[in-house]
This record gives sequence, structure tokens and C-alpha cells, in this order.
Amino acid sequence: MPAERILVVEDNDDLRGLYKIALRAAGFQVSQASDGLTALRAIEADAPDLVVLDLNLPLISGFEVHRELMHHVKHVPVVVVTGLAPERTRALNVSHVLHKPIMPEALVRAVVDCLAGRRSATG
Repeated sequence: MPAERILVVEDNDDLRGLYKIALRAAGFQVSQASDGLTALRAIEADAPDLVVLDLNLPLISGFEVHRELMHHVKHVPVVVVTGLAPERTRALNVSHVLHKPIMPEALVRAVVDCLAGRRSATG
């Protein structure tokens, strides 16, 4: 079975790189986007198995990216990684919300849990 594909959407280059290294080390294929517009284009071209999404993004916010995903690509789970206060993220319908700063291992655990839940729900 091919490795599951993760799209990391994070505008901070260092964090995006850290997440990419951790997820690749866990056996995932990782693509990246540094802004919401690039993320939406990547998702439209070839929807990943899961999106790791920051909410404070340039061009198009992570909230808008999430809204578009919910309307057009509902089967793609989302793990939010944000610096926003918890009350700003409560209304989001996502698999996991992680509040920065996070350890890379916490992100990998959230992704693995989310994908395992998706696999058990589909079959």
C-alpha cells in the first residue's frame, strides 16, 4: 500500500520544514503550501489523504481553506495546528486541533490517529 499523502499548510518556513521532516520520518508522503491559495490549488489538483492546516495564512486564511474543504472535498480530514486561542477554534469541525507550540511527535500522533479513524470508518 502506498504511503498516505499529507499536505502541510503553514506559512512559517521553519515550522513547515519541521512538520515535513517528522511526517516523512513516520512514513508519509508530504507536500507543502505556504499560503491558503496555494493550498486550495494543490487540493483541487490532487486531494491529499489529510491536510495539516494553520489558520493564520497569507492570501486566503486557513478558516477559508477549511470552509472550501468542507464544501468541496468533505472526505479529506483536517488537523489544525494554530497559535490562536482555543475559543477561536471550537466551532471548527476538524479531527484534531493542536495549539502551538507543539512537539513534532504530537503532530505525528494526531495524523496517525486521524487516518486510523478514517480507515476504520470507511472499511
